[in-house]
Amino acid sequence: MFVPEVSSSATHGRWYVVTGQALCVADGPAIPSGPIAGDWLHLGTHDGEPCFARALDVGEPAPEGTTAVPLRQLFGVLSDDEFGIAGTALGVTSWDRDHRHCGRCGDATERSPIERVRTCTGCGHHAYPRLSPAVIVGVERDGRILLARNARTRSPFHSVLAGFVEVGESLEQCIARELAEEASITIRDIRYFGSQPWPLTNSLMIGFMAQWAAGELVADPAEVFELGWYASDALPTLPGRLSIARLLIDDFIRRAAG
Repeated sequence: MFVPEVSSSATHGRWYVVTGQALCVADGPAIPSGPIAGDWLHLGTHDGEPCFARALDVGEPAPEGTTAVPLRQLFGVLSDDEFGIAGTALGVTSWDRDHRHCGRCGDATERSPIERVRTCTGCGHHAYPRLSPAVIVGVERDGRILLARNARTRSPFHSVLAGFVEVGESLEQCIARELAEEASITIRDIRYFGSQPWPLTNSLMIGFMAQWAAGELVADPAEVFELGWYASDALPTLPGRLSIARLLIDDFIRRAAG
């Protein structure tokens, strides 16, 4: 069990060392542990053992005995708790690095020992870690699900559509806008499915299912490379089981088989 915390007096703990979007792991792979000295962020305790995070400086090698492995590749390899802590380490170290100086007046900031915030030493402005909410939705029509390929990455798999929530939008308004912009359709019967923190973009993915209401598919070429309705027994290449996108698709498959 993981218990989030902000500070600790421990001098030894588990190391969640990140570089880019990778985690430095020992053979196994396993989370290394060792003495804590220098500029570490305390994350909390996992099964009673303190957990600390640090981001490598540019050009700094991985700690001795470890190898930097992309976090995506560690899904299903590390335990769910360990993978979640690694995601927290990625997000918290990015926040800490990006807010060393105040965005309001430019003075240096300092960490708080009691909460996750950096406070400006000049004007007192507070910088808390922030998430970017994004919706992701599985849309169904006559027993088929809407899947697309991303135009920007040209990734080999098809997935459900998603987008970031704009200022002033509700989640439902964002869903409607994204489907209108990227696929030229309207939807109905929106229902909440679940959520997932997504540390690779400091996001909170909020999943929904919906039904097609009207319109024929027209892809936005800036966002969507391929777009189509797919039956559960004729699906294209799908994303791995890391993300909520696959959970939405697997739920559609399960219900279609039921």
